[in-house]
Amino acid sequence: MSGLPITELNTRAREIFRLVVEGYLGSGQPVGSKTLAGAGGLNLSPASIRSVLHELEGLGLLAAPHTSAGRLPTEQGLRLFVDGMMQVAEPTAQERAAIESRLAQPGPIEAALTATSALLSELSAAAGVVMVPRREPRLAQLQIVPLASGQALAILVGADGSIENRVIAVPQGLPASVLEQASNYISAHLEGRTLPEALKAIRLEVASGRSALDGVSRDLVERGLAVWSEDAAQRPVLIVRGQANLLDEAALNDLERVRQLLDDLENKQSVAELLDSARAADATRIFIGAENRLFALSGSSVIASPYRDRDGRVVGVVGVIGPTRLNYARLVPMVDFTAQSLGKLIG
Repeated sequence: MSGLPITELNTRAREIFRLVVEGYLGSGQPVGSKTLAGAGGLNLSPASIRSVLHELEGLGLLAAPHTSAGRLPTEQGLRLFVDGMMQVAEPTAQERAAIESRLAQPGPIEAALTATSALLSELSAAAGVVMVPRREPRLAQLQIVPLASGQALAILVGADGSIENRVIAVPQGLPASVLEQASNYISAHLEGRTLPEALKAIRLEVASGRSALDGVSRDLVERGLAVWSEDAAQRPVLIVRGQANLLDEAALNDLERVRQLLDDLENKQSVAELLDSARAADATRIFIGAENRLFALSGSSVIASPYRDRDGRVVGVVGVIGPTRLNYARLVPMVDFTAQSLGKLIG
């Protein structure tokens, strides 16, 4: 958040500041006093406009690149504009139809999420991102079978038919009968539960003394379940599309920044953690430049909105990532509408 309220600027300064920001967001280029004087409506000479630009620069809202006599907004200035001056433009009927049509395509939910990311990229001319809902499969069966000495293979079969394997450490020389007992216990008593529910149920049974498992078998059960719970929590799935959009004509003058941004997008775990911070938001969140540590070096912005299932639970995040000159007024409501549409699909 900017520390300067918009009300601290007089009417003339606010109007010039608005014109500079909107001009920059439209072209990606610094805006000069002659351009502002020619825009009409200001009734000020270029010298008077330069004086106001200098004041705005002194307040930390504008900056003057060395290569240009024009001004562009700083990150602080963009934050002030977004929070206090921006007039959002609702998605057009054509954009709404495009979003709803893309999401209505038949196929698995993963395909719809990929389509959402690609569509946002097309509509924003930036990179589209979607964080996939964290999967919490319900158990149908879990088997623990011996491998080499000191290792076993835990095989999870979900109620949806999915199968996943994990290698876990076990005590040396452990009898196969102990592995079988642990497998049977899980399949018989925990079928139909999610992994967190299964772990909670085990611990309650152990604490109450109702569990018939001995210590070694109980430890195996917990290990066999915990390996998936921990893994799922540490592996949010992220779909990124449209990185090539970041290499536009304006980017040719700032290739190092673009290279840094593309490198950042390769670190999907860090990007997912950033998007995850938007899960608790009531509406679309905007991160500008150094406001988020991940994109501080590339000076990039993120517009992100959580999407919910029909029960109102947040299940993922959708958004766009691009340069700070993103068209915030157009993209904020578009990302919000996409999140709402995706939530209806998730069910």
